[in-house]
Amino acid sequence: MTTPPWFIVQFKPQAHRLAVRNLDRQGFTTFLPLHDVTRTERGHFVTRARPLFPGYLFLMADDRPEAPRLVNSTLGVNRLVTMADRPAQVPDEVIEALRRRCDIDGRLTEAPELEKGDQIQLLTGPFADFVGTVERIDADKRVWVLLDLLGRTTRVALDRGRWQAV
Repeated sequence: MTTPPWFIVQFKPQAHRLAVRNLDRQGFTTFLPLHDVTRTERGHFVTRARPLFPGYLFLMADDRPEAPRLVNSTLGVNRLVTMADRPAQVPDEVIEALRRRCDIDGRLTEAPELEKGDQIQLLTGPFADFVGTVERIDADKRVWVLLDLLGRTTRVALDRGRWQAV
């Protein structure tokens, strides 16, 4: 059995809580990844959870034919995002990768701290899916990895988001 697809919903300004609450009440599954943002307010630092993608949330739609109409008429929702007159689908892999990085409340957690000698898997580029060993980590969080290519050790620099811990 295949899982229903995920779609993108645009919510009205500052209405993410209202949109999620009302979509959930209608039986839809929603996912709103959040991250902590620190700002100064009246001379004090205040940290609040804000949507990771400002103005947008993810919705798992069921097979009800009236689902697009229901979503678009939900209080707090601006519209279901479409491309070529069809709701824009998000690959399940993208949603699962985001969910793995979030806690139970949907807040983005910090990437795991790496140490010299850790094994990581490259996610993008010509060496995607290769596993390497962390050689060092720069101050700007660039990771230098040693890869075994054709029997030779090769050093590769990676930016954040291009690898995952093994």
